[in-house]
This record gives sequence, C-alpha cells and structure tokens, in this order.
Amino acid sequence: MNGPAFALAPEPEPEAAEAARKLFEGPVDFLKGVVAMDGLPPADRPEFCLAGRSNVGKSTLINAMTRRRALARASNTPGRTQELNVFDIGGRLWMVDLPGYGFAKAPVKTVARWQALIRTYLAGRPNLRRVFVLIDSRHGPKPVDHEIMDLMDRAAVSFQAVLTKADKPKAADRDRAVEATVAALARHPAAFPEILLTSAETGEGLPALRAAAASLLDQAS
Repeated sequence: MNGPAFALAPEPEPEAAEAARKLFEGPVDFLKGVVAMDGLPPADRPEFCLAGRSNVGKSTLINAMTRRRALARASNTPGRTQELNVFDIGGRLWMVDLPGYGFAKAPVKTVARWQALIRTYLAGRPNLRRVFVLIDSRHGPKPVDHEIMDLMDRAAVSFQAVLTKADKPKAADRDRAVEATVAALARHPAAFPEILLTSAETGEGLPALRAAAASLLDQAS
C-alpha cells in the first residue's frame, strides 16, 4: 500500500489566512519557561510546538509569525533556548518552543538533560496536536532530525516539516532540500503530508504556517 504523497503546502484560502493572521498578531504572551513536565500549564486547549536543530531559526520564526520583534529570544549562539518556552496564543492555543537538539555550546550533562526533557514532552503531552519540525533549507534533514521523527512515530504524534531560511539558498539548492525532505518524510508514518517552505526575512510561507497552526483549533476535543 502506498503512503501519503508529500508536497509543498498550497497557499491557504484567504479567509483562513486572515483568521490565522488575526490570531497570531492578536494577544500573544510569553507564559513561562519550564524545565520539567510538571511546570507546564494545564492541558486545557490544543497545543503545538516547534522543534529543530540548534540555530535552525525557531525563535526568529516565532517572532515573524507573531510580528513581534522579541517575543522569542533569538541568538546566533546554538543552544541558547534551554527550557520549554510556553506562549499563550489568544487564550486559545498553547505554543511551545523546544530547546534545539543536536549541537549546543553547553556541558554534556546539560545537553543530555534537555534532550531527555524533549523526549518526555513529545511522548507524554496529551493535548499536543502537532509538532512543527524545522529544517534548514540550506542543508535538508540530518540524522538527528530522523531521531526526533522516529520518536514521534513511536508516540503517534503528528509532525509537519517546516523548511526555514528559504531566502538563503539558490533555487536549485532549495529544490534539492525539498526533494530530500520529501524522501525523508516517506520513512515516517507520523509525518503530515504537506511541507511548509518559509522565510522569516521575506515572509514567504508564513500565512500557510499560521493557518496550519490555527487549524488545530478544529481538533479541540
């Protein structure tokens, strides 16, 4: 039996794009950073998170999604985000920024603690509706990305690939990264079939990313 056909996500319908824009450009607040599962807020609404290798551009993308300059702390130093940073999206969604996985300028024991927290969170958060896995469009998926995807396969947590920094590579290189991502996702049953191609600098793909996150409200139980 054939699996899903992976492709770049289409532009959202105008009404969906506008509703999502209003949601993410409306009241959005940093709630807190937590270092253990018991520090998370109640699982009383749909939740999504952003995961990715260190320095993939998660914080910059969060700021672009919400049109805030410094809602999330961005840094050129890999590993700066050391907690699960929780954001309240209009009182309707929880958004969680995970510590970067892979290389980090931190002690080995500290990195191991972050990775254990990420794994516990991904496997054990009951209201987690989707993980957006950020992949640098200059490089495509790496082995450590597959490790996280494997974890989500085992936990049956839906994840969607988001290629970041789409304005940086040449068109041919970007196309190769998309093709590599399509091939990689075919190995993972928990993968959502639509790939998002984004640039925090130019705004490319942000309406589709916002709309994908806002669509999780329809999954509220």
